[in-house]
Amino acid sequence: MPNVKIFTDSTSDLPQDWKDSYDIGIVPLYVVFEDGTFKDGVEITPEEIYRRVAAKGALPKTAAPSPADFMAAFNPVIERGDDIVYISLSSSLSSTYQNVLLAAEEYPAGRIHVVDSETLCGGIALLVMKAAKAAAKGQSAADIAAMVKSARTRVETEFVVDTLDYLYMGGRCSGMQNFIGSLLKIRPVLRLMDGKIVPVSKVRGKKEKAVEQMLHNASQNLARMDQELLIIAHSLAEEDAAYLQAALRATTGIQEIAIIHAGCVIGSHCGPHTVGLMYMTQD
Repeated sequence: MPNVKIFTDSTSDLPQDWKDSYDIGIVPLYVVFEDGTFKDGVEITPEEIYRRVAAKGALPKTAAPSPADFMAAFNPVIERGDDIVYISLSSSLSSTYQNVLLAAEEYPAGRIHVVDSETLCGGIALLVMKAAKAAAKGQSAADIAAMVKSARTRVETEFVVDTLDYLYMGGRCSGMQNFIGSLLKIRPVLRLMDGKIVPVSKVRGKKEKAVEQMLHNASQNLARMDQELLIIAHSLAEEDAAYLQAALRATTGIQEIAIIHAGCVIGSHCGPHTVGLMYMTQD
């Protein structure tokens, strides 16, 4: 049976040691400013994006890798005889999924299995780590892809943004919503549902109250949480992330509660000081 290499895109925001330990391949998305196009996490950082936005008052655009980008990453793996499972950013949020499907069609049937994660950031990372561990145990690409497709329905992703400005500038809330939200200090708790970002709670006051609400929402699922891994993702929100990690360690028996840094694509759409929780349920 061929070996299986797991690939994903840069929006998974996998820590380097996870990538190294399981030989996970990353295909970066692009961050596009007027003066140039940069590979996410390779040629630009979230901090640089925030500096540019503050100076210019305009958000960058983000762009999916091209089919040629995917083929450049896949060719050496296919040539050495290994199969590939690619776990993509939600197809509702990006054309990344469609582009990797186009690339996969250039190879013999069954060599590359593409899965729409239907999520982002740490939600993708949860699925990638399950896939990588299955590959390390010798499971086939077809079996791993089927497992991920089943598991993706059990991924829960919520996050809190510090400002509505990035969502507004990115066209994800209206000008009036941004004005009222800023005036009343409304902090939305956002959730990934059916691959799309929707508000599930609106908390008035300090951001800490919204973080508490997100923690409360997660606590309703404690009995159903997968006990292997929970991910806290943040962009320049170290204190919030550390607070969530300590609270969850005190109230759950989850084996690993990891903190990861949200990358450029998430930062471009949500802004600095964003923090989120990503976990899987058992049913």
